[in-house]
This record gives sequence, C-alpha cells and structure tokens, in this order.
Amino acid sequence: MSTVLDLMVQHNKITEAQANEAKQVDVASLLTNKKTDYVKYEGFIQQVASEVKEKTGGADIYKDGLQVYTTLNPDAQEQTELLLSNSEDNPIDYSSDEDIQVGVAVVDTQTGAIQAIGGGRNRESGGWNYAIDGDGLQGGSTMKPIVAYGPAIEHLKWSTYHQLNDDKPYPIKGTNQEIRNWNREYQGWMSARYALKESLNVPAVKTLDEVGYTDAKSFAEGLGIEFADDSIAIGDAIGGTSTRVLPLQIAGAYAAFGNEGNYHEPYSVTKIEYPNGRTEEFKSESVEAMSDYTAYMITDMLKSVVQNGTGTNANISGLPVAGKTGTTNLEDQDGSPDSWFTGYTTNYTISIWSGYGNERKPINDTQIPLHIFRELMSHISSDVETEDFTKPKSVVEVGVEKGSNPAKLPSEDTPSSQIVTELFVKGTEPQKVSEKFEELDPVKDLKAEYDEKEEKILVEWDHDDSDVEFEVSAGAGGSLNKLTTTSDKKLEIDKVEKGTTYTIAVQAIKDDQTSEAASVNVEIPSDEVELSQVQQLQQSFDPTSGTASLTWSYDQKGPIEFEVSLMEGGNVVNQTSTNKTSITLNGLELGKVYTATVTPVLKNQENGKGPSTSVEISTQGYEGQPDEGEDEQQQDQGQGGEGNQEQPGDDEGNDNEGGNGNQGGAGSGGENGTQEEDKDNDNSGGTPPEE
Repeated sequence: MSTVLDLMVQHNKITEAQANEAKQVDVASLLTNKKTDYVKYEGFIQQVASEVKEKTGGADIYKDGLQVYTTLNPDAQEQTELLLSNSEDNPIDYSSDEDIQVGVAVVDTQTGAIQAIGGGRNRESGGWNYAIDGDGLQGGSTMKPIVAYGPAIEHLKWSTYHQLNDDKPYPIKGTNQEIRNWNREYQGWMSARYALKESLNVPAVKTLDEVGYTDAKSFAEGLGIEFADDSIAIGDAIGGTSTRVLPLQIAGAYAAFGNEGNYHEPYSVTKIEYPNGRTEEFKSESVEAMSDYTAYMITDMLKSVVQNGTGTNANISGLPVAGKTGTTNLEDQDGSPDSWFTGYTTNYTISIWSGYGNERKPINDTQIPLHIFRELMSHISSDVETEDFTKPKSVVEVGVEKGSNPAKLPSEDTPSSQIVTELFVKGTEPQKVSEKFEELDPVKDLKAEYDEKEEKILVEWDHDDSDVEFEVSAGAGGSLNKLTTTSDKKLEIDKVEKGTTYTIAVQAIKDDQTSEAASVNVEIPSDEVELSQVQQLQQSFDPTSGTASLTWSYDQKGPIEFEVSLMEGGNVVNQTSTNKTSITLNGLELGKVYTATVTPVLKNQENGKGPSTSVEISTQGYEGQPDEGEDEQQQDQGQGGEGNQEQPGDDEGNDNEGGNGNQGGAGSGGENGTQEEDKDNDNSGGTPPEE
C-alpha cells in the first residue's frame, strides 16, 4: 500500500500530505462480508444459461444480447423458492436440520419441459445449484425402478406379483461384503410390488442379478442415466455405487414412467433470437425408452409406495400420485447423508434431494423431501385437472391367490382375504387354479368308545383318500386341544378323566387343504357307584337268648359293607357294620318292638350310601315261659316291600369284593349287642370279623 502511494506522489497524482494521510487508514477495516443479493428465479436461470451455452456452442445469455424464450412456470418457481426459504410462510420445518441443502427439479411429465428449479437454500447469487450442478450424488433407492424392476418387467415380463425370496443378506461376489435390508429384517417370499413399496434391498439386487447387467444398463441409459466408468455393478440396483445422479436427471427418468414409457430429455429453452435477427427453436424429442406395459406396471407399484409404503408422507388426497423414496449410507457411522423423493402425476414430475453436499454427515430428518413434494405438487396441481394413469391394452389385472408361487388363480373356496389383484403383461397371466382352499372331504364312520379295563378311549375313522393325514383334537367342556397328526385311521387316548364327556374331532389334511372336522362324543363313567337296597331282609328272634338274627341278599359287586342299626322307641340302641349278609343282634329285651335297618355303603367314598331297608322285631308275648325251640319269624318291612321268610341258618350271602370285617358287639346280661353269622358268602377279600 505504501509503495503505491509513494509512486502516486512521484508521478504528481497526489501530494505527499495526502499520501501520509492515506497511509494511516486501516484497509482491512474497510472490507465487508456482504453477500451479493439473491436473484429471483436464479435457480432456473442457471439452467437456462447452461443450456444456451451447450446448444449454441458457447453463447452467453448475459453478454451476447440474446432474446431467450423458456419453459418457466412462474407459479411453480415461486412456490419452489418459498419452500426452500426461511420465510415464516414456509410450511416446511427445517429446525432439525437448519443448514441442510435441497435441490428441486420440476418437469412436465408429458414433454420434459422444465417448470421450476430449486438450486438450494440460503444461497449467494451465482452459488452452487444442487439440482443441476456437478456430477450429482448417490441416488439410493430411487434407482430401484430404473436399474432393477423396470428392466425386469421390460425384458422378463415380470408381473407385479412376481415372487422374490428375501431370505438373508446378499453376498457380493468376490468380496467379503454383503448387502442388507435397511431394517435388517428378512421376510422370505414376497411379491415384487411389496419389495419395492417397502424399499427392501435384497430383492432389488436379486432382481438385477436375474435381469442381467447388459439389459439393465441399456434400460437405465435410455432414461438419461450415465454410469461411472461406463460400468454397472450389483450395488447400482440400490443406488450405492460411484454412479452419481442429479434431481433434474431423475425427474426426466421418472417422467418416462408417467408418460407411457416415452422419454424426453428435460429442457428449459424453447427459442433463441440472436441480435442479427436469426431465430433458433428447440424442443425435446420423444424417445420410446420402454414398453407401455413396463411404464404402467412400474407406476402402479410406485402408487403403492405412496399409499401404504415408505412414501406415505408424500401422499396427496384425491390426486393420483406415484413415487419413490431413497436414502444412502455412511461407511463409518449410522445415518443417511442423502435423502430423496421423486414422484409424479400425469402432469408434473418432481425430484427432490436433501443433504449437506460434500460434507457427508447424517441427516436428522430424512422426510424433508417428501414434505416438500407434497406441498409443491399440491400447489401446482390445484388449478389443473389431473387424470389418472391409463392402463394400456398390453396389461391385464388378475386376481391371484396370495402366497401361491408361481402365481395361481383362486378357487371357488379361496377366501376373499386371500385374493390380491396384480398386474400381468397380457399373455403371461396365470392359468392354473390353486387347490389350497378347495374343500377336502371330511372323515367318515368316526366312532369312539371307552375301554373301562384299559381306561382308554379307542377312536376309529375312515377316509376315501389314501394320501392324507389326520389331525386329531380332543377335550371336554367345549375346549378342544390338538393331540396329534397321524396317517393312521385309529388312535388310543389315555389319561382320561372319569365322569367326563369328551369330544373327539378329526380333520383330514392334504398339502395346504384342511377338511371340515368330524366329531363324536364319548362319556367316561364315574368311579362313583349308585348302590341299590338290600333284598330279602328277614329276622328271627330267639326269646331264650334274647337274640335276633338278620339275613339279607345283595347282588352288587365292589368294596361294599352294610351299616346295621337297631332302634327302639325312636332311640338307637345298637349300631354296627359288617361286610357279610347276615348278623346276630344280642341283648334284646322282652316286651319291646325294635326296628332293624340295613344300609349298603361303598367304602372310601363320600356320599356312597345306598337306600336303607328295615324290618320290625317284636319281643312282645314272650314275657312268660317261652316255648322251647319256637322261633318267631316276621317278614321285613323295608323300602323294597315285604321280605320273604327264611331260616337264619340258610346259606345265603353276597361276595362284595374288598370288604373288611367289623367287630361285633358282645351281648350278655341283657346288653344289646351283635354277633355276625359265619355265612359262606362273605364280601370276598375282607378280613374275618374279630370274635
């Protein structure tokens, strides 16, 4: 600075005093950080400048006095700039990523005419334009329709139902790396539609592998994609290689899906008028990039993305929209440095990228592109009629049975919940009908009986088909539990509960078919026995000894004994028990009337008594000298009616298994007592009474 001032004094440009004064000024304090004012529409103008230079061989729109006519949609451009701004009127919330950058490209779906360009947020005039500048960034899953599923439908004529096995991470050949799903989950067989709408990586790379690199690369290049080093790799199916893309490129590619497969290279300049009066007009020529069936089927799959897949935040009520999300990964940390959404209607296609550019760090809110798309597409579509995408004659809708592989038609018995409508290239639709839900004949001649000796239920049935298995269930109280699956036509069920009624159900099973259940009930008898009353109860009184002999008969078997009670005047004067069918009662007094009662009892069981039988014993009329040897006999008066007279010594009895003897009451000196007769027919298995 001093040298310059000294030279100015030397050449009489300023005085020495002026030079000394100037030397005292701090030049650094005069510098400013003021940015160049933002220029309205500049993002679009940058595209125009680049395009004019390319198409004219170097013309400069700022210096060469050109009159340039463009495809600009001012309303779309202004709304784009609002959504990228910090305006209070902007509905987009950038608070979680205040410094994030965004690139936006809006094109006409039918013509490729660029409607608006959003170059970035808070940019200086002439700053970097993230929609069009440079080589771009990784496209993430926005590349799946372009590199994987589009080529598969185009060249292999896959249906939207085509089954893919999402079974495990995909190993990259020749490396120790593998491709995983973003959610680290693997769900097995699924349709191509489901795999795309959920943006799963493994099915996408398997699709590219099956299509082949040559056809996939050719398909993508037909949509304006340029591969790094002119080479395609397995990772290109998920946009994870060195191939880079820009929002304007992706918008042009997706527009072809919405335009029946016809690709237009995006353009912004329609006419240039030169200073010499020469005029040059421009338009983008239509190129058939794919069949109409491919375009429509990809579009229908991308509708699912927006309706119930990863792109629901971009859904717009009442507007037929298709679109795809996309994110990328960092090698050394979690998170996504790039977030994409590209969507389209029959009128407009919008592609949006967000991230930090060369500063590769994770985005906090990867949904920003979806919110921008929703707001921008809603705005520019508000005053225009938007038709739905038209299904071409080359595509047919077919209801197929869910889970069939390959696709099969549903049968009459297929539940409606198991039928899905999918798209097929005409001529490739399924012809075979699924048998999964066809009715299988039920078993017949089902019977069940209880084997009391073995304590088992024996079940048998029959079926006309020899190539079936049978599922057997059983239970009580309305609840059935599966017991087994068997190819036999009989089964033994043990460990059953006594006193319970069981239901046994049997179903025939063949492949995925299951018949209606046939059922049968079987009653398991209880261990509780209902006892009958004793029969032929008779008595014989001996006045000489003051004893009375009782005899009776009993036919039931089991651990049974008999309670014997003697009453006089309403009072019990003697009570005992025996396992025999006779007993001697001692100590009866003359001149009395006694009642003897015999009741059968089941041992070791509560409430195990049978009905009682009674007989009257009269000792009246014997007050004088009794006639020797004379026995007064009286018939029984029990519940079963009058008893039959029998002599007390008759060889009668009942073999009641398991009975125990009881000690008889001793009777002498007038005391009431009992003495059991030694009858031959005792309750076998018992212990003789103590004497």
